[in-house]
Amino acid sequence: MSSDQLCCGVELAHRIEKAEAGLIVAATRAAGHRGAEGLVLPVAGGFACFAEAGSPMNKVVGLGFDGVPDEAVLGEIERALAGRGSGTRVELSNLADPEITAMLSGRGYRLVEFENVLGCPLGAAPPGPAVPGVQVRKADDLAAWVDVVVEGFAHPDAHLDAHPDGASVPGHEVFAADIIERAERDMEKAGAVPYIAICDGAVAGGGSMRLVDGIAQLTGAATAPAYRRRGVQAALLAARLAEAADAGCDIAVVTTAPGSQSQQNVQRRGFQLLYTRAILVKPVAAD
Repeated sequence: MSSDQLCCGVELAHRIEKAEAGLIVAATRAAGHRGAEGLVLPVAGGFACFAEAGSPMNKVVGLGFDGVPDEAVLGEIERALAGRGSGTRVELSNLADPEITAMLSGRGYRLVEFENVLGCPLGAAPPGPAVPGVQVRKADDLAAWVDVVVEGFAHPDAHLDAHPDGASVPGHEVFAADIIERAERDMEKAGAVPYIAICDGAVAGGGSMRLVDGIAQLTGAATAPAYRRRGVQAALLAARLAEAADAGCDIAVVTTAPGSQSQQNVQRRGFQLLYTRAILVKPVAAD
């Protein structure tokens, strides 16, 4: 993408949603390989995933660009998830087929929140400023990377809203530290390359990135509480964007909560709002 201004249509949204679905499916299957449930069910070009109880991978992704789901198939998915004690969470782009929203509403789904998908054309990304005292490199110690990310998520900060899968942590959704740790390891197995930031000789923060189909997916990033407000996330972002451009990707994408500090931070780095996902949930029916 050579233009500085992105205009996101159905084709680009479909491409990004396909990449997102691929990441969640691969991470869910990685969970299965370590002995968790790892359930993946196809539905209308997307997938319903259930890694394990309480996982951020438990959701339906990739819907809206390959027809309306068959209601019988959707019913089977809802029952399969309910049997595991989970409601059915659907992440649906506002550029998806509008008939799906109407169908889900008729099945008892309710809108619980939104999340924004932002993109940056890598050829147009401004050079990342050097952050004094912060060095970024690919993590050669997976445990150190997991530890700092889990620590960052375990101590939320009003200025940090990153979700383990790249989205912002919704106010009603809290993930246990052990769930975050396993999810991060599953994401790494799914192809998300881990990066760490070093400050004062210590691991100060971490993030990851997955490259697929020319898209750089910027996934979960967090900073240890002792090193916040020192440019750790800015350094991690700049390093990953530079490597994505060198690898030939044409666009980087990230997911944030609408109006969040994370959204402001990436917009300062050249990211633009592409589209919004509606999060619709059908709770488990009470006995």
